[in-house]
Parts: sequence; C-alpha cells; structure tokens
Amino acid sequence: MAPKNKLPQPTLKDRFAALKYLPPFFKEIWNTHPWMTAGNGLLRLVRSAIPFGTLYLGKLIIDEVVRLINSHSTDTSWLLWLIGLELGLAVLSDGLNRATSLLDALLGDLHANRSSIQIMEHAATLDLAQFEDPVFYDKLERARQQTVGRTALLAQTLAQFQDIITIGFLGAGLVVFSPWLILILVLSILPAFLGEFYFNAESYALSYQWTPQRRELDYLRYVGASNVNAKEVKLFNLSKFLTDRFREVSSGYYEQNKKLALRRAFWGALLTAVGTAGYYGAYGYIGLETVKGSITLGSLTFLAGSFRQLKSSLEGILNRFTSISQGALYLKDFFNFFHLQPEVASPLHPRPFPSVIQEGFVFENVSFRYPNA
Repeated sequence: MAPKNKLPQPTLKDRFAALKYLPPFFKEIWNTHPWMTAGNGLLRLVRSAIPFGTLYLGKLIIDEVVRLINSHSTDTSWLLWLIGLELGLAVLSDGLNRATSLLDALLGDLHANRSSIQIMEHAATLDLAQFEDPVFYDKLERARQQTVGRTALLAQTLAQFQDIITIGFLGAGLVVFSPWLILILVLSILPAFLGEFYFNAESYALSYQWTPQRRELDYLRYVGASNVNAKEVKLFNLSKFLTDRFREVSSGYYEQNKKLALRRAFWGALLTAVGTAGYYGAYGYIGLETVKGSITLGSLTFLAGSFRQLKSSLEGILNRFTSISQGALYLKDFFNFFHLQPEVASPLHPRPFPSVIQEGFVFENVSFRYPNA
C-alpha cells in the first residue's frame, strides 16, 4: 500500500535552498561544545595537507632510488631520511584520524542529547489540541527520528571542508603538469554524481511520504508486543488483526524501498564504470609521457597518486553533497518543528495566586473541543 499523496522530488534549487539551515545547525554544534568543535576543525585542517605530503615524499623517494641506481652510489642517508619522514606522516595521519573520529562521536552524542532535550522541552509548550493533529505528529516524528542522522551530517559536512582543502593541494600539482587532466577528472565523475543526486532525492521523497505509515508501524509494534496491552490483545483476540496489518504496511514499504534500491544499484554501477574509464585513460597518458622521458618515474607515481586521490576526493565531495543537501532537507523539518507555537499562551505577568482562597472560583464561557470536531 503506497501513500496517496506523493511529495514532489526536491529540485537542485530546493537542495541549495536547504543549505541555509547548515549555519544555524553549526551554531547549535558550537553551542553544544565550543572547544570540541574548534579542535575538530583544527585537526581536519592538518589532515587535509597529509595526502599531498605523503605523495610528494613518495615521489622524492622513488627519484632518489633511481638516482642511486644510475650513479651506483651507496650514500643512502637522504633516502633513509625521506623514508623516516613518510613514516612520521603515516603515524601522524593515523593519530589524527582517530582523534577526529573520537571528536565526531563525542560531539554527535552531545548534540543528539541536547537536541532531544530541546524537542521535549518545546513539545511541552505546545497545546494539547496540536497533539491530536496528524500533520503535527508527522513533523514531530521527522524531527525526532533524525537525531542520529544529524550526527552523521556533522561528520559529513566537516569531511567536505577537509576534502575541499585537500583537493586544493593536489590540484595545484596536477595543474602544473597538465591542466586538462583536471577537466577529464571532473567529466569522468559527473555521471556518477548526477546518478547519486537523483536517487538521493528519490530516497528523501520515499522517506517523507511514508512518515505516517512508519508511525503506524511503531504503534502496531508497541500494541502487539507490550505487557501494557497484553490483556486487551488476548481478551479481544486482536493479535491476528495487528500482525496482518503490520505485515501489510511493512511489506508495502519494503517493496517500494526494494525497487528504489535495485534501480540505484544498477545505474550506480553503470555510471561509475564511465568514471573508471576516464581515470584509466588519464593514467595511460601519464604512463606514456613517462616512457617518452617527459617526466621522471617519481613524478609518475606522484601524478598517478594525485589523480587517484583527486578522483576519490571529488567523488566523495559530489556524492557527499547529495547526502548533505538531503540532511539539510531534514534539518528543515527539525527547525520547522521549533517554529510551531501554541495558540494558548501564558500571560507574561499573570495575576498572583491568592495565599488564602476566600471566594472560590468562577468559570464563565469556558469550554474545550478538538479542532474539526
């Protein structure tokens, strides 16, 4: 059973518009723990330069080995010094990776706890009638469900900035050798990016459309397997009805998700093959230039490694953009929840409650009804 009302697919304009929620999101992260946030950014800045440094040291090592072989020299002091430097970079890189992962996890947990408390506190200020509105419940569900997703969004966005800086270092080396390699690189990964962009939009739309059904599944799961309702379920023989309904709704969601996953896997493999062909075409060109003597063997390893790292980083940036923009769409749901305001507000300066009640209470024209009832 599919939802009756389908959500239009988010356009490129919608995705870029959703990015406006990233600054307030990072403000929330900063307010969660300023020192952890600053430390995370500093560590990632240092990490961004390590791939370039490692590749360049590899170039120097290979060129030094070739020089020693051709000159029949036995003075390996410079070679050993270069190897020691690369070892130091490898150890530093591992330490930085672990430190940033630790800070990501700690910041994510702190922010998840903080945002959950914010949701609970804001929900307590809203009117009782709002809790009877299914549209409100959908907003509450999306805001609550994405607590873990916002933790992943934090790591993805920080990794995005880190990869952009890394690309700046590596791209400078490729531009010096052959600027058109950068163009080939961008064109080779563009098809896979567009595919991921499209299917992430489909995934968000599917998740959005099925919010009421997922809420129903949670309810059925709770009623059908809870000690609180066990007596009523047995007394009225509701078990078969609950399980049949759960099976029907969950199967519908599974089928929709399976169709999307199969299409995504097929087109993803096909479009990635195009990018791989472009990468090896550029690799072949660099190899031919090395055979001609235009570049050294060390330069070959540096350029090939830079091209491979650039391809990986650009793919990560483009694919991560679709995930980040999708996460930003969920951020919109999160912040929109806090825009909900109660219709019945407490006065700023209420009359004080009498210490001694002398006349009692009189209610005039006081009533309550649910909206649309």
